[in-house]
Amino acid sequence: MVSDFFHMGGYAFYVWTSYALATVFMLFSWIQPRLRERRLLRDIARRLKRGER
Repeated sequence: MVSDFFHMGGYAFYVWTSYALATVFMLFSWIQPRLRERRLLRDIARRLKRGER
């Protein structure tokens, strides 16, 4: 029964690949803005420390 679930009626490769790609893209969409925010805040702090606008 469990092996039937993982085999997906012969389409397992396509199904699991699409799940994996969807997960990767969702993680990227979640992580990338946080990294960008951190980089922008670091840049702003650096500019303020130097007295730039």
